[in-house]
Amino acid sequence: MSRFYREPLLLDDRTRAGLPGQFIRLPEGVTHYELTGPEAGQAVVLVHGFSTPLFLWDPTAPALAEAGLRVLRYDLFGRGYSDRPGGPYTLDRFDRQLLDLLDALGLTAPVDLVGLSMGGAIVGAFCARHPERVRRLALLDPAGYPLPVSPGAAALFVPGLGELLMAVAGDRIMVGGLPHDFLHPERYPDYYARYREQMPYRGFKRAVLSTMRRMPLTRMDAVYRQVGKQNRPVLLLWGQEDRTIPFATSQKVLAAIPNAEFHAIPEAAHLPQYERPEAVNPILIEFFRRA
Repeated sequence: MSRFYREPLLLDDRTRAGLPGQFIRLPEGVTHYELTGPEAGQAVVLVHGFSTPLFLWDPTAPALAEAGLRVLRYDLFGRGYSDRPGGPYTLDRFDRQLLDLLDALGLTAPVDLVGLSMGGAIVGAFCARHPERVRRLALLDPAGYPLPVSPGAAALFVPGLGELLMAVAGDRIMVGGLPHDFLHPERYPDYYARYREQMPYRGFKRAVLSTMRRMPLTRMDAVYRQVGKQNRPVLLLWGQEDRTIPFATSQKVLAAIPNAEFHAIPEAAHLPQYERPEAVNPILIEFFRRA
């Protein structure tokens, strides 16, 4: 299947010896991560979205660490330099990965969670399932509600046809959709090159396709409502120019989590922390510094 998808490289110990970051073996596979900031600082975990790995937080992680927070970011299974284990890519799998990672790193005290897009769905579910492990929750343009699906995207859900499309045009499909996440994509030429670095490793396209089919990315309302019933601080940020998950969806999240503190980020699309770090970072830092 890896030959079918034209993914020639294997992620193993020899390969990882030449790659940046840190690695840890969890029950379902090796996870690539970065842990920075003072050891005594409040732990903040950054969870990326559907397919862009931990470099998505480059404008965020150093600022939080400099503010005295202990910052953990990692690659979800199937992305970046983390393993691409077999089997379905479900919400349960990503929930287990986060729980196993926290335990393996000894982060047993309640942590603060930040999730972007699909990462918002993951941290929302983690908060609902493991409330004792979470202190504060921040959601950035989170996934979770129905969205229009183009005919091309719908074809990827068809068994056999989706595999063929990913084999023939997967690179073009994945990279071609990235500019849609930005208000000014021309300002971030390096973003696309860094995204491509993960793509030659075996299992990437299979993991992406399985995630599309098995993650409940349009059915998270019940989870968010459960979070809304918890007595915990929640922060919601949304790029006002978001076309991937339209800004109007923020009202659905606020209806589910009515106590959430909401900030609209102007001049930003689906990645406000990347396009407007000077606006987003101070909000995050102030929120996580509260007792």
